[in-house]
Amino acid sequence: MSAAYSEAFIEQALVKVFSRGTRSIRSVSEELNVRFHTLKYWMTRKTKNDRPRLATSAKRPQDWSPEEQLVALHETHGLSGEALQAWCRERGVFTHQLESWRTAFCMATKATGVSSEARLLKDENVKLKRELVRKEKALAEAAALLVLQKKFRALWEDEDK
Repeated sequence: MSAAYSEAFIEQALVKVFSRGTRSIRSVSEELNVRFHTLKYWMTRKTKNDRPRLATSAKRPQDWSPEEQLVALHETHGLSGEALQAWCRERGVFTHQLESWRTAFCMATKATGVSSEARLLKDENVKLKRELVRKEKALAEAAALLVLQKKFRALWEDEDK
């Protein structure tokens, strides 16, 4: 038959287990008169429940998406001194990381400007190449017509003689 434990008792038992120091979990379970496996189950359930909360609150700065970095830069734009430090402490970010994000963002915007300019130049280059090919074909056709015209005249002159 299983014993029903209150949530308060479970919480107190978990506090005792997590602050046990060098003692074993088995000795704590014997002291509380709770089965060892029950106590282990409570511990795993507690850590599983705490993981998602820790993951969202303590996000590493390198795990921030570019959108989140941009929002962070926007929020800290007008802050300085103690207010900036407080904001950074709340989010787990350092000011030098904000500066590196700002630099990377500025470089990215400059790079996209250069790439759009390069794209325009490539398009213009392709257009000029097409025009050059068209003019070369027209020139070749004109040269062929001139040669044929000369041959035709030469042929008629030979017949007249």
